[in-house]
Amino acid sequence: MIKALIFDVFGTVVDWRSSVIKECISLETETGISGDWEKLTDLWRQNYAPSMDKVRNGEKEWVNLDVLHRESLIKILKELDINGLSEENINYLNNAWHRLTPWNDTVEGLNLLKKKFSISTLSNGGIDLLTNMANKQNLAWDNIFSAETFMHYKPDPETYLGAVQRLNHNADQVMLVAAHNQDLLAAKSYGLKTAFVLRSNEYGPSQDFDLEAGIGIDVEASDFIDLYHKLNLYNNN
Repeated sequence: MIKALIFDVFGTVVDWRSSVIKECISLETETGISGDWEKLTDLWRQNYAPSMDKVRNGEKEWVNLDVLHRESLIKILKELDINGLSEENINYLNNAWHRLTPWNDTVEGLNLLKKKFSISTLSNGGIDLLTNMANKQNLAWDNIFSAETFMHYKPDPETYLGAVQRLNHNADQVMLVAAHNQDLLAAKSYGLKTAFVLRSNEYGPSQDFDLEAGIGIDVEASDFIDLYHKLNLYNNN
């Protein structure tokens, strides 16, 4: 029986792509500095995993995601020849990841799921980022678990198993909820249960991956509200 849900956040709980693009457009309005903001946002996300891999493989000492995001942003601004942003502008834009907007079903769905399960984050985002986001967007987490909590980025086993240990449950009583099969399959390999939630526009209208659950995923849902109903059936089987 599932007792606790742990959630990937970027893309699963919140719509990072649309949110960051909107923040960039707002900054352009404020500063008059223009750029290809969709390209910047997509490149920024493309740098996400490689930047963490440098920490995971020991090439770089531990730093939290805010630091990695800022380093990637500086590099991409240069690549796209976007000049003139002040340090304050850059810091504000980097903190856009603290202000990401939830998907339409997120808040209602989390509140439903919270009636039956404990709900926690398990994100590569830092504790401050996740706390700020929760406060701004009314995300009613019971616990905030972060890569920063365990000093390891997903998919290192220390993240998944660290959350299981903190929750004081067996691994098969904890379910990772994510829109990404790679994350889910890693969790499954460490004994957790898994739920795939479809976010077909996470990467924009041309997204052609993570459109269905991978082989062996325990539950597949169209959104968090559907997940609530699917889990009621799952736990009653």
